[in-house]
Amino acid sequence: MGMVFLGQVAVSRDNNLNLIRMIAAFAVLVSHAWPIALGPQAVQPLKALTGQTLGTLSVWVFFAISGYLITLSFVRTDDVPRFVLARARRLVPGLIVSVILVAFVIGPIVTTLPLAAYLSDPATGSFLWRNVLMAMPQFHLPGVFETQPYTDVVGSIWTLFYEVLCYVGVLIVGMMGLLHKRRAMAVGVVIYAVAWLSMTGTGLHPKLTALHQLSLPFIIGMAFYLWRDRVPLHGAIAVLGFLPAILLHNTVCAVPAFVIAISYATFWLAYVPGGVIRAYNKVGDYSYGLYIYAFPLQGLAVWLVPGQGPWLNIAIATPLTLICAVASWHVVERPAMEGRFRLSPTAALRPHG
Repeated sequence: MGMVFLGQVAVSRDNNLNLIRMIAAFAVLVSHAWPIALGPQAVQPLKALTGQTLGTLSVWVFFAISGYLITLSFVRTDDVPRFVLARARRLVPGLIVSVILVAFVIGPIVTTLPLAAYLSDPATGSFLWRNVLMAMPQFHLPGVFETQPYTDVVGSIWTLFYEVLCYVGVLIVGMMGLLHKRRAMAVGVVIYAVAWLSMTGTGLHPKLTALHQLSLPFIIGMAFYLWRDRVPLHGAIAVLGFLPAILLHNTVCAVPAFVIAISYATFWLAYVPGGVIRAYNKVGDYSYGLYIYAFPLQGLAVWLVPGQGPWLNIAIATPLTLICAVASWHVVERPAMEGRFRLSPTAALRPHG
């Protein structure tokens, strides 16, 4: 059998992307169990070994997949309103419902304030609009989790703002017609790489630092799509791809090499292994719900059983989060994506990401 290229196998929805995203979302839950149960000083899994937390590695996987699929979505759609509507339908309805449930179900149950004081506190109202708008997320609610090792009510959703910024980048590049021009995109990728390396460790504003970090796997995912017909997929390459990251340890190129290796391994796992694992696609895409509900429910787990360790936190929070994720997918996310919740008269487009 000859070499298989990404462009040959990435031609349908028959892949392992839903499963990979689900595993990545669960890995974020696992990673967060340490600071949520023990406090922000706790050393998270893989941090000592790789220099990155398990949660960070999982977010890289999310952004690499997103870079690939969002680029594919714009190229196939080639229609700005439909593209924007598809992205909004994928992210916003599920986020709105989750924020409302955290503020008006979990919050009133666990707050140390009287209910009237909690509901009338300006921070309760701002929690809704700030987190739905994503740009200035609010992590605290009045009197909620204030005596626990980690006081944030929500945590993971901070990455959604940078996800949207990356979508905007695809939109701008797509509107300029550059996604169909490989030479121009190659120049753009080189300029981005030089800029990324030159800005590393320069003390940027925190938001620029976050964009600097998260845009990297997204851009790499875009590159995998644009040059998909030239990307061979092989298990040996997926394993050996981590060697440059190891050799470049403690250099400015270590993180890019690591992100490239993880991205390549992700796409190999997504499109080459088959068999029974492909049956997961019949279940549903619960990864987004797992991602946005895990953090507040892990905090709720600590409130229910004070003094717990990370593994007990995982054991308690996982089934609670899965229930919310499954409900979110079937009741909110999938209907919104399929256009059953009309956001505009524009025809519905099932998004790819």
